[in-house]
Amino acid sequence: MKNLSNNSSKGFTVVEIMIVVVIIGLLAAMAFPAFEKLRQSTQDKAVLDNARRLAVAAEEYFLKNGVSTVTLDKLVGPTNLVTELKIVANETYPLTFSQGVPIKVTGVAGSRTVIYPP
Repeated sequence: MKNLSNNSSKGFTVVEIMIVVVIIGLLAAMAFPAFEKLRQSTQDKAVLDNARRLAVAAEEYFLKNGVSTVTLDKLVGPTNLVTELKIVANETYPLTFSQGVPIKVTGVAGSRTVIYPP
């Protein structure tokens, strides 16, 4: 008769588990900057869209009223040209708009500035 001993172990060793954890950690470390860049890009696009809407509204206001400067409160509101301005990254929009002057949005996510040309 043959003596068959079954010494095969089932499961993973501690070293194998540690290697898998290290690999997952490295992959995550490489992915986080990419996600942060994507988030910033998305925020900047939303802010630029708001600035574009304000620029169009300001131009329309200039043409209708024959002026070259308008305040934000005359552009944004339920009965104004822009009904709602969605703040996406705690940004600050200028309080006045002048014809031919770029719109400078500051404090995007606390640190960036976005400029929309006229």
